Amino acid sequence: MTAQKGKDLLLKLDSTGEGNFTTVAGLRSRAISFNARAVDVTHAESAGRWRELLEGAGIRSAAITGRGIFRDASSDESVRSIFFAGSIRNWQVVIPSFGTVSGPFQITALEFAGDHDGEVTFDLALESAGEISFTVA
Repeated sequence: MTAQKGKDLLLKLDSTGEGNFTTVAGLRSRAISFNARAVDVTHAESAGRWRELLEGAGIRSAAITGRGIFRDASSDESVRSIFFAGSIRNWQVVIPSFGTVSGPFQITALEFAGDHDGEVTFDLALESAGEISFTVA
């Protein structure tokens, strides 16, 4: 993957639940992590007492954190209302020349900041709340 423009990393929201995703923010910095908890099935007769794991078991999750600027007042209001309602919505994170992460997420943290001579920024944390998909670009 060659270097990409950071401005092309987008956060999209399906605010109506009808599958129409609209860009709510451009992310200046972000982190996406995928996790899979292992299920330990080690027993007294495990070879050499090495840990054994159960293939295909466990809980998988995804977490997204980002910092950026809201696209407009409507986007800001949508994200704030979803956070305060504790709602779960479908989100997409578009990673240029890599792919799109999609699925239901809940906003678990929302922070606002701003310098006296700059724009207002936000920090956002999303936690998966169902099956997540990845589509290659």
